[in-house]
Amino acid sequence: MANNSFRGSKYGRNAEANHDGDFSCSLQELRSLMELRGGEGLARIQESYGDIPGLCSRLRTSPVEGLGGHVDDINRRKEEFGQNLIPPKKPKTFLQLVWEALQDVTLIILEVAAIVSLGLSFYKPPDAERENCGNAAGGVEDETEADTGWIEGAAILLSVVCVVLVTAFNDWSKEKQFRGLQSRIEQEQRFTVMRGGQVIQIPVAEIVVGDVAQIKYGDLLPADGVLIQGNDLKIDESSLTGESDHVKKTLDRDPMLLSGTHVMEGSGKMLVTAVGVNSQTGIIFTLLGANEDDDEEEKAEKEKKKKEREEKKKEKERQKKEEKDKKGKKDKKSKKDDKAKKGKDGATVEMQPLNSEDEEGEEKKKSNPKKEKSVLQGKLTKLAVQIGKAGLFMSGVTVIILITLFLVDTFWIQGLPWVKECTPVYIQFFVKFFIIGVTVLVVAVPEGLPLAVTISLAYSVKKMMKDNNLVRHLDACETMGNATAICSDKTGTLTMNRMTVVQAYLGDRHYRKVPEPDLFHSKVLDLLVMGISVNSAYTTKIMSPEKEGGLPRQVGNKTECALLGFVLDLRRDYQPIRNEIPEEKLYKVYTFNSARKSMSTVLKNADGSYRMFSKGASEILLKKCCKVLTASGEAQVFKPRDKDNMVKNVIEPMASEGLRTICLAYRDFPAADGEPDWDNESDILTALTCVCVVGIEDPVRPEVPDAIKMCQRAGITVRMVTGDNINTARAIASKCGILQPGDDFLCIEGKEFNRRIRNELGEIEQERIDKIWPKLRVLARSSPTDKHTLVKGIIDSTVLEQRQVVAVTGDGTNDGPALKKADVGFAMGIAGTDVAKEASDIILTDDNFSSIVKAVMWGRNVYDSISKFLQFQLTVNVVAVIVAFTGACITQDSPLKAVQMLWVNLIMDTFASLALATEPPTEALLLRKPYGRNKPLISRTMMKNILGHGIYQLTIIFTLLFAGEQIFDIDSGRNAPLHAPPSEHYTIVFNTFVLMQLFNEINARKIHGERNVFDGIFNNPIFCSIVLGTFIIQIVIVQFGGKPFSCVRLSIDQWLWCVFLGVGCLLWGQLVTTVPTSRLKFLMTAGHGTKQEEFAEEELEELEEMDEIDHAEMEMRKGQVLWCRGLNRIQTQIRVVNAFRDTMSPYEGLETPESRSSIHNFMSHPEFRIEDSVTQIPLIDDTEGEDEAPTKRNSVAPPPLPPVSALPPLTAPPNQNNNAVEKIIPLHKDSPKTHVTAAQNAATLPPCPGSPLHSLETSL
Repeated sequence: MANNSFRGSKYGRNAEANHDGDFSCSLQELRSLMELRGGEGLARIQESYGDIPGLCSRLRTSPVEGLGGHVDDINRRKEEFGQNLIPPKKPKTFLQLVWEALQDVTLIILEVAAIVSLGLSFYKPPDAERENCGNAAGGVEDETEADTGWIEGAAILLSVVCVVLVTAFNDWSKEKQFRGLQSRIEQEQRFTVMRGGQVIQIPVAEIVVGDVAQIKYGDLLPADGVLIQGNDLKIDESSLTGESDHVKKTLDRDPMLLSGTHVMEGSGKMLVTAVGVNSQTGIIFTLLGANEDDDEEEKAEKEKKKKEREEKKKEKERQKKEEKDKKGKKDKKSKKDDKAKKGKDGATVEMQPLNSEDEEGEEKKKSNPKKEKSVLQGKLTKLAVQIGKAGLFMSGVTVIILITLFLVDTFWIQGLPWVKECTPVYIQFFVKFFIIGVTVLVVAVPEGLPLAVTISLAYSVKKMMKDNNLVRHLDACETMGNATAICSDKTGTLTMNRMTVVQAYLGDRHYRKVPEPDLFHSKVLDLLVMGISVNSAYTTKIMSPEKEGGLPRQVGNKTECALLGFVLDLRRDYQPIRNEIPEEKLYKVYTFNSARKSMSTVLKNADGSYRMFSKGASEILLKKCCKVLTASGEAQVFKPRDKDNMVKNVIEPMASEGLRTICLAYRDFPAADGEPDWDNESDILTALTCVCVVGIEDPVRPEVPDAIKMCQRAGITVRMVTGDNINTARAIASKCGILQPGDDFLCIEGKEFNRRIRNELGEIEQERIDKIWPKLRVLARSSPTDKHTLVKGIIDSTVLEQRQVVAVTGDGTNDGPALKKADVGFAMGIAGTDVAKEASDIILTDDNFSSIVKAVMWGRNVYDSISKFLQFQLTVNVVAVIVAFTGACITQDSPLKAVQMLWVNLIMDTFASLALATEPPTEALLLRKPYGRNKPLISRTMMKNILGHGIYQLTIIFTLLFAGEQIFDIDSGRNAPLHAPPSEHYTIVFNTFVLMQLFNEINARKIHGERNVFDGIFNNPIFCSIVLGTFIIQIVIVQFGGKPFSCVRLSIDQWLWCVFLGVGCLLWGQLVTTVPTSRLKFLMTAGHGTKQEEFAEEELEELEEMDEIDHAEMEMRKGQVLWCRGLNRIQTQIRVVNAFRDTMSPYEGLETPESRSSIHNFMSHPEFRIEDSVTQIPLIDDTEGEDEAPTKRNSVAPPPLPPVSALPPLTAPPNQNNNAVEKIIPLHKDSPKTHVTAAQNAATLPPCPGSPLHSLETSL
């Protein structure tokens, strides 16, 4: 460490300040500094560096100007302290992917069969006895034919290699695309820093130690640092510490800021002290071993699972014991759930004992976090399994029938004895039959399904980039196709987010346009200009336009930009005032948040008095005004009657024109009264003097009304959820077309909404929400909690027969819970905060509502592409399986050979999925209603097409098979001996079969019974090239494939017949379309959605032992492991009385406990998103263990808790007082025996919000 002081000479740089080196604090010192929290950190800074400016000078940086920004200085800092990158996990190499593709069971069976067949083909039995082994074995005309027996085995192996390479390549390109997407997301993440006194935005990866970064509401901190200056700064550190309360950061109490935490309120500047791997998040990542080898990880994971299971048993026993003693201290549980930067894999870690006791395997699987198994994947997996089972059954039957026929024919009809010399010959037959069986299975199992989904999604995601949709979770794109409701923000999404002040009420007059400045007394103007300049974020400013004659650029908060623009319109300038009063001189700042709906800044005057400027929502701020400024600059009394008049004559008319109204006010605190208590906000923010009320216009985006019309036509309800005043909201909604004249709809405010959905106890009731949401179109003055409640209410509703799929747009930090809860969360790419982007599934790079409509189009297109592929795939499956099965049973040999089957399999799986999954979307997709969650994948129409084409193809194939030799006048290929050469007969059968599939692929382009199957075929070059390519390869296989493909060259006539029969598919398709589906009542639908059931305890344990589990079960398991771990930490009973200690909620207006996945919800709604419970673990520990009222606690033996299933479903209202009940129930799937007094009471008594203690005492 000491050698750092000698580094200066190396760069030939003179020592600065009082230090004789380059940087006089080492990486190690800074790392250990950042591991301290709060007061300890502050003490360390004071003891080691004197104060924070001291630390700055040691790091050679200026707290005001920031770094100089010289390239060599920046590079040296990167060398010394590291870069702000956490190295990503190495992607799987191509060979690893090949190895994974080889794990496919059917492929393994085929490989074994092929190898056995190869080995046997080299065995030569003596000729003499060969004749004695039965008719089937004899009759080999040519010696060379027998020598080529190995070709079939080799060809099978070759085709297996092809399949494996194609699969591996697909996986590899998918992985590559995903990484490309992640790096794109990361590059777009920029952060504001000071370099050379200029505020600039740089990519997060470029931040170095010593940078001075500006932080504001909604940021996700990109590095660790120390606060230099802050206004009302509150940080959500739950991602690192598990504490849900927001931590207040001040210079004198707690200046330590950690990477990966969210700024929930306020603004400030921080000095970066640790980046990348050395930041707290980075340290955790290295502990997780994000760079370890996978194999070691897996071993370790299995070991750990064993241990965990043992621990669980011990834990249960220990708990029983402890129940008896009840004397332990409550163990403080501190969870760390680090859902770190976007690109990196999220993972869950314990912070206190820094051991990486986490699922490494889980970490791998979560590289693309899923909310729950997507609807489509669920349906497909189910369907694939069903088809697979049917295929397995058919192939088994085929093998049994073949072997039986052979044995009966040889040993019974021909009456031959079993001769030892003939054994290898017989085994060769059995192997041949086995191979036929496996080929039937290979064709039956639609392994192309997952591939089709992946290709379709990946293709859509790539194309959606062009439509300004940045998809973060692949399945979101497909869920969007099912969307039935969109809850949209107003500002920036429906409107242009370019705000200008167009009306004002100043000095007793309402001006319809911005007034001339000489109409007012200079005192009024000075107050107004001063208030606007100082009481807004200093990062907000108005810059000169980029193009000549363009509009000035608005940087920062758009509402504040409108006010600054108003100052410029009054021919004043805000910059000189800001230069005179820099941010450091502001005495106190109450930043804007959703609970306050206002922002205030306090200045200290020279004489010791204070002046506070406030701005905020007019109806809220006017209630707090007791005076109003007149035109002459005098303050006159503002009576309630005057307020009502003002609302009626000024605010309502402004709002009904769609303007947002903002009130500007101030208050003086005389020096004589001494310093007020700044923390008591309600006393500070009263007795204001109103200066003026402005009306801000935010014009509707020109393309929005059409987009909303399209949504309504597509069966999607658009609702507007906004923080604006109800009249403004109603006016904008009418302009957009959300409200149609003459409709029966509801527009209500958040307060009214809450009043209607809560019962007398203040709990939210689903039935009450169900009465409101179907008609609700506009929710105004809503808090983020209301938004979350509405989304949850619509999703959980059972009023309509199909479950609603809800998309939500959000830009603010407080929209996080709603974005997470929604089926698809859209975050704004321009106006959105990092927190919102983090919680979202899709980022709208242009913040435009019409991009959402494009997302719906793409989502529906994905669904249709999959259905097209299914229709094609299943037709081939049905036909191939039946042909192979009947052919084998009647002629003792499959008409389609193993290698041919594999080729057919390749066409239908890989190529067809590429061709059909890349169809571009059309506007027509928006003319139908959403499919909904339970709509089967295979509709009646599709079933009709599958069966119709199946009948045609089977008729042709069987006609050729049993009468082909007469029709074409060739030798029959049936009943050929073991190593007979390929026949023209079977070649024609194979060729016709493939050509029919090719033409049927064109039929499959339409699934809703349209007549013109060629419609728009040239819009999809991939489709055309694949059909053409397949055709050419088929010609090559037939003409030059020879023995490996069991083909003979065909003449031109025969080729024309094959093509003619293939084209017949298209003509037959028209006939099938003519048959009305409604007549065919007997047709079934298939591929319904799956419902997630709750798993029993034993099942879960079994699941844990399995290696591969489908997503849904995986998610259940994640949740379970977390619960176990939680219980392991809570070593003793939770003190009942303690939990009720703090009746007030820590979630003031921000996130309700409910959004932290309340435990009841987890238990009573199996579909509750488990991912939520991974990212935000319900905290069972906000209360330290203080021993209060021991008598009360020990006097009653706790009744045993009923088993989980017996608990009545408790939906926990996001009521602030209910918090207590939420916190104390450590329900756990594995131990229904845990006794928790309070939980029992909570289960029997409705939690009373008025006084939780009251209900507890009565029950005790």
